[in-house]
Amino acid sequence: MEILQIISILFPAVILHECAHGWVAWRLGDSTAKVAGRLTLNPLKHVDPLGTVILPVLLFLLRSDFFIGWAKPVPVNFMNLRHPRRDMMLVALAGPATNIALALAASMLLKLNVSSEIVPWLYQAIWINLLLAIFNSIPIPPLDGSRLVMALLPKSLAYFYAQMEGYGLLIVVVLLSLGFFQAFILPMVFLLAYFLGVR
Repeated sequence: MEILQIISILFPAVILHECAHGWVAWRLGDSTAKVAGRLTLNPLKHVDPLGTVILPVLLFLLRSDFFIGWAKPVPVNFMNLRHPRRDMMLVALAGPATNIALALAASMLLKLNVSSEIVPWLYQAIWINLLLAIFNSIPIPPLDGSRLVMALLPKSLAYFYAQMEGYGLLIVVVLLSLGFFQAFILPMVFLLAYFLGVR
């Protein structure tokens, strides 16, 4: 039941995260995700075997201190954006901002007189969405934080920085094994939760 509860939160969280990227890109001039049929809440269009299924289940079975995952990234052609460097940042920010908005909505519901059966689900929604927001803000390609860095770097440096993308997953795994996420991400999640009034 616990893993079903987590999946029921994680799937909508990562799907809305990716839809937000595609929707903002579409509004800013790039219709790639829309044409590809990715501006949909149909989970089958967004499932990434590793990030949506294997990794979350593995972390759950290992009783990890944190729980993370991702959906299949929506395609975005940054050259189609009206102001590529500026709009790249807005597209990148859309995903984490959506997860923070979902966490905020769940925290507001906690303050209402909701059923005690819903309370654990709301707490899970807050933590998972905050983890997704912070995790995706890390400046390691292809995570969203890297798009912000690319947009701010001079073009020559941005090109070399983008070459890290092929090693991004490996870098994440190494940092995970070194305890980076427990040392840096979890404290930031707790801080955000504190500002949301979650203790």
